[in-house]
Amino acid sequence: MDKAKKKKRREILLYTLTGLFLLILCTALCAVVLIKPYEKVQTYLNIAFMDDMKYNPSGGTNGLVIKENDIKTEDISDDELTDKGEILRPSFGEQYAVLECEAISMIAPVYWGSSAELLERGACQSSASKVLGETGNVVIDAHVNTFFADLNRIQVGDEIVLYTKYGVFTYKAAELVKFKNTDKSHVLPTDTDQLTLYTCEAQVLGTSSMRIGVVCDLVSKQFYTSPTGEEAAE
Repeated sequence: MDKAKKKKRREILLYTLTGLFLLILCTALCAVVLIKPYEKVQTYLNIAFMDDMKYNPSGGTNGLVIKENDIKTEDISDDELTDKGEILRPSFGEQYAVLECEAISMIAPVYWGSSAELLERGACQSSASKVLGETGNVVIDAHVNTFFADLNRIQVGDEIVLYTKYGVFTYKAAELVKFKNTDKSHVLPTDTDQLTLYTCEAQVLGTSSMRIGVVCDLVSKQFYTSPTGEEAAE
């Protein structure tokens, strides 16, 4: 009788341990599967200088109207540019620039405003920062696993060019920065012309609370003598 009881207890223990092992295994597999979407959501939620979600009831996905623009990035002659010109203010959700850094072969479309959907399409500029061509801090961010994957390769002295429908704006990397996601000192308005690029610090699992970035000084501000395309909505 004692032997039968001991055998039954062993069987119960074996079944319990097997169930526990399978539970741990399933939990680990689910965690791995969910890392990617979790990372993307957290990257958006932890943006240090993000916009509130802004919607336009006239259409678009969830009310967000996304506008793509054909922006010229090559074969631009000096005759097409001048030192003074008109700034075309973009609408929320509009691609209004193309960012290029030849030193690291990086190129990215830039959308006006920040939202999870826009961050899937390119780099985003908060509508609280200055439009290219205005005096102040132009703040642009993107996912570290997509458009700003190589941002950490930029070196001081590298040139960053932003092309728009109304002009070409050239900056030079002046300072490499690293800061916590709660630190907004690098993304606040400034009295001088500068460009601030930043993204999450890359890590294998989850998302980092640290940000890496580049603060750039303005080199030249040039406008087209005849802006290409129609003026964007206010």
